[in-house]
Amino acid sequence: MIGLADCNNFFVSCERVFRPELAHKPVIVLSNNDGCAVALSNEAKALGFKRGDPFFKIKDRASAAGVTFFSGNHRLYGDMSARVMTTLRALSDDIEVYSIDEAFLNIHSETDDYAGLARYMAAKVRRDTGIPVSIGFAPTRTLAKIASRFAKKYPGYAGGCVIDTPEKTAKALTLTPVGDVWGIGRRLLKRLQIYGINTAMDLASLPQERIESIFNITGVRTWKELNGIPSIVPDNDSEHKTITSSRSFAKEVYTFEELHKAFAVFATIAAKKLREQKEHALEVEAFIATNRFRDNAPLYFNSCSVTLAESSDSTSEILKAALKALKRIFRPGLGYKKAGITISRIAHSPQPHIFSDIAKMEKMSKLMLTVDAINNSQHSSYAVKIASMGNGLEEISRKDHSSRLFTTRLEDIIEVHA
Repeated sequence: MIGLADCNNFFVSCERVFRPELAHKPVIVLSNNDGCAVALSNEAKALGFKRGDPFFKIKDRASAAGVTFFSGNHRLYGDMSARVMTTLRALSDDIEVYSIDEAFLNIHSETDDYAGLARYMAAKVRRDTGIPVSIGFAPTRTLAKIASRFAKKYPGYAGGCVIDTPEKTAKALTLTPVGDVWGIGRRLLKRLQIYGINTAMDLASLPQERIESIFNITGVRTWKELNGIPSIVPDNDSEHKTITSSRSFAKEVYTFEELHKAFAVFATIAAKKLREQKEHALEVEAFIATNRFRDNAPLYFNSCSVTLAESSDSTSEILKAALKALKRIFRPGLGYKKAGITISRIAHSPQPHIFSDIAKMEKMSKLMLTVDAINNSQHSSYAVKIASMGNGLEEISRKDHSSRLFTTRLEDIIEVHA
């Protein structure tokens, strides 16, 4: 059996851990620069607000309705996610972290009570971290996703739902809109609706020959998963992975110097993640874009890739390549609203060439590990940083509703007055 642990309204739940008075109250978490709603409590959804709503359009109406806003506090959410995953690792044979708020659970030992196990795991995570989770068990990943959704939707499951019989599978698929099935995107959904397929059961009931004739390999795998045949496995091929670090700015950026600071932040974040995965990259892409919502300003988007001489996980090497690409696409006089970098052609080990200075590579690797160790032990992720970063994104970012860094900065720790 495969499990799927899904944190309920994760960003909102992180804020509520430290603001318990907001339980059962409408809460909205905003995107970078307080641009739009990215996470909503059930109470906020019940008021008619939706993910993606621009903040400036809903601010007055939401405030009048008693909604509490938070700027996205991703350092807090990342730390809380790590705590949730640590708890799950202690309860499962092994886990695969799928996203910041989801993880697949592999249970190799047999049990006669997966429902009890799911409820125990959900209660344990809630007790240890304060984060509510919904856990579903099923024979396949797609069915486990559906099970976790039922655990989230219906309180009677007490956080844990199991789909382990043909009868349970048929009922769950009948009650699941096909658009809610993992892997069914908007384009595929439209095709399915044309064929009169509206529920997961409609899809699962089609003959395999019919599925293979009208859908691609992804659709066939989804059909198999719905019928209890495991067909989706983790993609361990790093060569096809990418890491992106980007940001929309609160105000338009016009100078190369300002973009240089931002790119120093992007390179720092991307390279650190690369090192955490114990991987190296061979290609860096830079991209910039003007404000597509300004009617009277030129519309410009461009990107450029640079191949490194040798694969690297060094922040300075990745930044150097990103700036080289940025110089090729930067156009003076334009106001840039979004920018970022993507590193790709990722491998598990260094790929030096015949003229590589191995001693220099090893020295740089040790330096980066030392920088990470210092930053991880400090209250700031940028205790040691590239000088060109300056104040980073502070001058071009907006966080008017930011919460404190309760778990990672000593001065923000909760105070209890007796």
